[in-house]
Amino acid sequence: MNMTRFVGIADARSRLGQEIGVSDWMLIDQERVNAFAEVTGDKQWIHVDVERANRESPFGGTIAHGYLTVSLLAKFAQECIAVDGIKLAVNYGLNRVRFAAPVRVGSRVRARFVLVGVDDIAGGAQMLWQATVDIEGESKPACVAEMVTRWYF
Repeated sequence: MNMTRFVGIADARSRLGQEIGVSDWMLIDQERVNAFAEVTGDKQWIHVDVERANRESPFGGTIAHGYLTVSLLAKFAQECIAVDGIKLAVNYGLNRVRFAAPVRVGSRVRARFVLVGVDDIAGGAQMLWQATVDIEGESKPACVAEMVTRWYF
């Protein structure tokens, strides 16, 4: 894991365009996919029916939900980004999300974060990140997203 600690907004601005952190690898197993399906109600066979997916899926087995993949950005960001003196950090949303490659169950994923924007807001700053979820051993990423966070000081 590669953690970056910011000491304020000026520090963040000085790192615009830089890769800020890379998370640890995380295994995407069937248990996690099934739990996500249960919580969200998205029980499409491509995610939860191992036998059918092995027979009929163009991916050769079950795959993780795209929304499961993007939801992991919060965990991965906490592994990679820290800010001194912050009162609160919030997820403000996503500007653009693309799922470039399926995450096959049994794969490992990690995220990389590049800081691409810092804008002042009342009480803090709005941060724009290019977040890329890599799949171990694959050339195409699972997900590329513009992630927006807000830091309040």
